[in-house]
Amino acid sequence: MTPSQDLDLVADIGGTNTRVALARAGVVQHDSIARFANQDATDLHDILARYMTQAGLTRGGLHGICVAAAGPVRDGVAKMTNLDWHIDRAMLVDVSGASRVAVLNDLQAQGYAIGHIADADLRVILPHDATSAHAAKLVIGLGTGFNAAAVFDGDHGRVVPPSESGHITLPAPDDQARDLARYLTAKHGFAAVEEVLSGRGISHAHAFLHGVEQPAQTIMDALKADDPQARATAALVTRVLGNVAGDLALVNLPFGGVYLIGGVSRALAPYLLQFGFAEAFADKGRFGPFMAQFGVSVVEDDFAALTGCAQALKAL
Repeated sequence: MTPSQDLDLVADIGGTNTRVALARAGVVQHDSIARFANQDATDLHDILARYMTQAGLTRGGLHGICVAAAGPVRDGVAKMTNLDWHIDRAMLVDVSGASRVAVLNDLQAQGYAIGHIADADLRVILPHDATSAHAAKLVIGLGTGFNAAAVFDGDHGRVVPPSESGHITLPAPDDQARDLARYLTAKHGFAAVEEVLSGRGISHAHAFLHGVEQPAQTIMDALKADDPQARATAALVTRVLGNVAGDLALVNLPFGGVYLIGGVSRALAPYLLQFGFAEAFADKGRFGPFMAQFGVSVVEDDFAALTGCAQALKAL
């Protein structure tokens, strides 16, 4: 089959589900998006082959393929953090026959999407003044896990370096945070950021405060009902998020904005300001006023990583 000159396949591989879609010229065709449960597949090759069959595509009918994986990527090889799948370019070529191939970390894909997300899908938490097009940006993801990636725009295009920020040491700026770090160390051997700022992290924070570990969804449902224990848990997670986001902002200087993505970010978005995110973000001593230069928004487009994959292929 002769490949389409502009038809690409893009996929966002999370810890639980994989979303797959078609894109043309960097734009995702939303009516083509399909979701697959990872537990029902042997590997990514299986999912992509099933999707192509459902879409009426045969090997060699695509121009490009790009996947975003929730795990570290090195030399075009992805190792999933929460899934025992091996993903590389050779496998993508084998299943698709495409000539343009890319493997990204999921936060890298989110970075490529920034600037291509509708304003209606951005919830502004902390506003900031307009900056130059080349100003650095930062994406921070809270979902099954936690990660962050800087976004740099230069004369020769966009660069989004990979990162594994979820496994850095949890900051402990006060007595409660230090007690939380000791609790996580005793339970998991190491107090990593991801053990608080993720789905399971919400459960860990709840257990630390209240002695009972509940599913994150149960806690968030209770939060909507104004349950005091759920409010205390969400407030603790929010303050930790503010501390960590502030640290990462000082490392990367994202004058073009900080963008929170992922299901946990979207769930916490309505509560961030009332639970002290802004204060924790700016809690940097004499550098507190400096932090006002960094705007913060929540990305409410659940398919932004697919857009990022499409834009990455367009840039190849």
